[in-house]
Amino acid sequence: MATLKSKLTSLIPAWREEIGNLVKAHGDTKVSEVSMAQAYGGMRGVKGMVCDTSEVPPDKGLLIRGIPIGDLTEKLPEEIFYLLVTGEMPDNAALKSLQNELSERARVPAYVWKVLEAMPKDSHPMAMLDTAILVMERESVFREQYTKGMKKTDYWMPTLEDSLNLMARLPGIAAGVYRMRFKKGNRIPYKKDLDWGGNYARMLGIKDPDGTFANLMRLYLVLHSDHEGGNVSAHTCHCVGSALSDAYYAVSAGLNGLAGPLHGLANQECLGWILMVYEKFKGIPTDEQLRKFAWDTLNSGKVIPGYGHAVLRVTDPRFTAFRNFGLKHMPDDPVFAIMSKVFDIVPDILREQGKAKDPWPNVDAASGSLLYNFGMKEFSYYTVLFSVSRAMGMLSQLVVNRALGIPIERPKSVTTKWMKAQVSA
Repeated sequence: MATLKSKLTSLIPAWREEIGNLVKAHGDTKVSEVSMAQAYGGMRGVKGMVCDTSEVPPDKGLLIRGIPIGDLTEKLPEEIFYLLVTGEMPDNAALKSLQNELSERARVPAYVWKVLEAMPKDSHPMAMLDTAILVMERESVFREQYTKGMKKTDYWMPTLEDSLNLMARLPGIAAGVYRMRFKKGNRIPYKKDLDWGGNYARMLGIKDPDGTFANLMRLYLVLHSDHEGGNVSAHTCHCVGSALSDAYYAVSAGLNGLAGPLHGLANQECLGWILMVYEKFKGIPTDEQLRKFAWDTLNSGKVIPGYGHAVLRVTDPRFTAFRNFGLKHMPDDPVFAIMSKVFDIVPDILREQGKAKDPWPNVDAASGSLLYNFGMKEFSYYTVLFSVSRAMGMLSQLVVNRALGIPIERPKSVTTKWMKAQVSA
């Protein structure tokens, strides 16, 4: 049976040759210019990285290896991981092989639970997740083989091993954190014959008599899996990994970035605003009531969470996928109905206001209301869900970058004094 490793072994030589020829022939070609505003503004829009796993054209939204995310919503997360790593969808045999690999690697070491149990009872779920990942660094195959000595061209192989081990254990760790932190009862074991996303849903212990919550989790894991290489979590993982830190160090670092309010907190803030509307009007408001509430929010100097995007200039197709799921499975839920009504009203208000470059909703505008419907009201846990998904993108980028021999990241910094001198000159 073909494995992910054997598939990569056949693909990597051609990847290396293509990129080597491109750099050799066109290495001096300029791909970007940097303004002073960009240098002081978080390098927004500066083209200075290569990420082949995904891209986000402003007029299309997320493309996974060139495929619109809206065309992948019926796929399993494992299929998306295979696609991210190889650039191809797995056939049935390859998918089964990957699922078997993840199942065989899924057992979380006992010492991880002992460490988590020793943490303060009010620890943040993200701190618990990151700690669990970091403490497992002792399992790193890459570090062990690098210490013994190995060829640079083989670095990707133990990195793939670490990535599969970590990905396999993440649902169990994340679900265990949920049940431990919020006193939901004993941990639920991994079920060998169930898919990766289905296992995560099952181990969370959310009531799911007809499998709808499991389908939401599969969709959630697909939609949040990757988003180019420049977002904080992906870029941090890449930067740390470029120093040849193993997957445990690199992914833990990336998730520390994801924990930041400006990156992973958005779905909580979006849901919070929706719940404010619900509480104020004791249910679903009229169009006029919602329009006034939105204007009051804007006129007070605040933003409407979930609307606008740093890159996109269209409705985020991931939002559309979540909204379609809600329309199918929970159209009468009042919190979902408010979220959907906001989509009908707020973009016109933002266009009228004239300040937003992008008046359309992003993925975070929808996801929280769906989770809330299933009784997952522990808002501080939402970023952990995001993390399990985004780990697929970070790990796939890490494997690909090791395969291509991407060097350590080391941009040049300058001082404000230097900037002033440039202006004077």
